[in-house]
Amino acid sequence: MTNRRQLLQASIATGVTTLVPHDSLAAAKAVTGTSPWDLAAEIVARIKPPVFPKRDFPITAFGAKSGGDCTKAIAAAIEACNKAGGGRVVVPDGDWLTGAIHLKSNVNLHLMKGAVVRFSTDPKAYLPLVFTRWEGVELMNYSPLIYAFEQENIAVTGDGMFDGQADDTHWWPWKGLKQWGWREGAPKQEAARNKLFAMGQAGTPVSERLFGEGSYLRPNFFEPNRCKNVMIDGVTIHNTPFWEIHPVLCTNVTVSNLKIDSAGPNTDGCDPECCKDVLIENCFFNTGDDCIAIKSGRNNDGRRVNVPSENIVIRNCHMKNGHGGVAIGSEISGGVRNVFAENCHMDSPDLGSALRLKNNAERGGLLEHFYFRRIVIGQVAHAVLTVDFNYEEGDKGPYTPVVRDVQLETVVSGKSQYGIDAQGFANAPIYDISLRDCDFQNVAEGNIVKNVRGLTFQNVTINGKPAKTPA
Repeated sequence: MTNRRQLLQASIATGVTTLVPHDSLAAAKAVTGTSPWDLAAEIVARIKPPVFPKRDFPITAFGAKSGGDCTKAIAAAIEACNKAGGGRVVVPDGDWLTGAIHLKSNVNLHLMKGAVVRFSTDPKAYLPLVFTRWEGVELMNYSPLIYAFEQENIAVTGDGMFDGQADDTHWWPWKGLKQWGWREGAPKQEAARNKLFAMGQAGTPVSERLFGEGSYLRPNFFEPNRCKNVMIDGVTIHNTPFWEIHPVLCTNVTVSNLKIDSAGPNTDGCDPECCKDVLIENCFFNTGDDCIAIKSGRNNDGRRVNVPSENIVIRNCHMKNGHGGVAIGSEISGGVRNVFAENCHMDSPDLGSALRLKNNAERGGLLEHFYFRRIVIGQVAHAVLTVDFNYEEGDKGPYTPVVRDVQLETVVSGKSQYGIDAQGFANAPIYDISLRDCDFQNVAEGNIVKNVRGLTFQNVTINGKPAKTPA
């Protein structure tokens, strides 16, 4: 018994879940006395926010003036704070304009109440190019608005606001859609996006994937890349160019108490990519894409890096508009495992699906061990749970998408088109979806279930009637 319990705990801690293939971690509870939620508590217990020395470096001491361009002053304050051994770079009450901000180890960028940091809408303010990732593919591109590379103990905190100043005139038109301000003959991202994806497929060295000016690939908002001990807490984030919180290849990440309000194209709220040990809690999301989307690289480039996202806990969050409340994918070729979401509230006619897993035969990632409980849904447009292998390339690819061990417990919904929309492939079915103690009301069209093995209902009602496990 002891050896089996240790095996399961190690599978969560290290991600070696192939040792228990096709076996729900919860199913082993009868043998070991351990449930997935016990192990989720262990994950949370080892996630520690970074701690900083009690030293303040006000940006005004480095020449920043409210209303003026503070890029150099903020950079100087960060440099001084880092060289002194760490502390807080303090942005006081006022209106502050800046270009790219690059964090360094042991620095907490802290916005005081009343502070508004507005980011320049001039793309040149995000040069020179930096090593980043765009829709799951590594490249050299515009700097994210707030960026860190290979740093430790970094944070963005406070009660102030970051305004990306993206709108139908700045950044968003690059998407190439008229609804976001694009007009015939204006520049757009399509050609560069296709070029980048082709480079990723071909294995072109990242140092040769040079984009930036003339390419129109919008920068992420906050991207700590290859960092350890990361926190973003308390701030409000408004109208960003692209993905908002995007930790890449990071370990020990805390995302907490954020208010994210950005309804533009691809403005995902929080996208941990190839990250380990992540806590997302007490956040509000109103986005133009997925509220939370867990990722691990796109197609061949994701397989080249080959690092999964794992050990992620989401709790006490509120999702309003977006494509999905909690999503997995679609850039997921490195795989994802051990995701827990609880005590979340989702409610909007403009929220697509509450829980959404996306994979296909070109991604081919291994997605396993997803646990959702105490999720309250007012209404969503599509489904409570969507598991979709037909996303984008669909079955047009040589790789086998895998999704297994998805559990919903005490999930309630007031209105949706479908309860479950789960569609695998005949040669790649979805394995082991279980629902227990769930109640879905005002479901317009029942469920869609195709190529699923191991779908079970226990005390589940749809429109007031018991849901039956398919034969």
